[in-house]
Amino acid sequence: MSSLRTHDDTWDIATSVGTTAVMVAAARAAETEAENPLIRDPYARMLVDGTGAGVWNFMLDRDFVAKAAEIDAEAAAIFTHMGSYQAVRTKFFDEFFLAAVGDGNSAPAADAGVRQIVILASGLDSRAYRLDWPAGTTVFEIDQPKVLEYKATVLAEHGVAPSAQRREVAVDLRHDWPKALIQAGFQVNEPTAWLAEGLLMYLPADAQDRLFAQITELSAAGSRIAVETAPIQAQERRAEMKARFDAIREKFGMDDGLDVAELMYNDPDRADVAAWLADHGWDSAAVKSADEMRRLGRWALPSGPDTPGDNAFSYFVTAVRQ
Repeated sequence: MSSLRTHDDTWDIATSVGTTAVMVAAARAAETEAENPLIRDPYARMLVDGTGAGVWNFMLDRDFVAKAAEIDAEAAAIFTHMGSYQAVRTKFFDEFFLAAVGDGNSAPAADAGVRQIVILASGLDSRAYRLDWPAGTTVFEIDQPKVLEYKATVLAEHGVAPSAQRREVAVDLRHDWPKALIQAGFQVNEPTAWLAEGLLMYLPADAQDRLFAQITELSAAGSRIAVETAPIQAQERRAEMKARFDAIREKFGMDDGLDVAELMYNDPDRADVAAWLADHGWDSAAVKSADEMRRLGRWALPSGPDTPGDNAFSYFVTAVRQ
């Protein structure tokens, strides 16, 4: 089945880009259920269970890596690395939000006080429910209508309520999402903490530039943003590993109807996010995800001449509006 993108494509939680939200939730569920987890997402499992998971069921199988290692030890290590990466990424952006709102531990008082949160392409992100938001915090979640509807319905059926005021903005980010956001109650004159996690690779380069221009226009002084971004080397690395993943999927009879690479836009002229933000009124910094993984003891790839360099992995960019 082809999953090639078009300018007006849409999806629910079981198709196209929506399935990648299931992958992330499955990884968070697996981490939550592991020994000594880096993060805890008590709602990830119930969100994944409702989807059937499909190709992502392997992430919830504790014995999968050992079975895969019998076929391809390096590919098995990469599966472990994938799960660890999702845990490290989640922890990094959790801490970004806690610092932005000022939890008393993650940021000095002078940097605290943001009460307006926007999660772009929120998918099955449950931060509006699981983080300990200060009183008066509003979390805006932007995504496709069917994705937002699925998450809200499942969590309501399990008696789970948001820990902040949660407002859905059911709109495609390629359309006039700023108008929809303002109509949902967004206050342009208040500082905002923005998150673009697991998003940019699913946007063309020009759409990425437009997205950040729109964010900048909506951001009052003191606003913050956190972004996951991947250089072209990371996309090349994914392509190199596809054959190995296919062999393991075939061996275990895993659903092979989805090719995530086909959902991504491989634009070599994509702007460097940290540099773009710095050129447009933001004080930005970039952290290599590889450095974060090593710092937290979660680097799982074997060392050797064939091991990709750190630049073949993503960066976590944060910035403050000047």
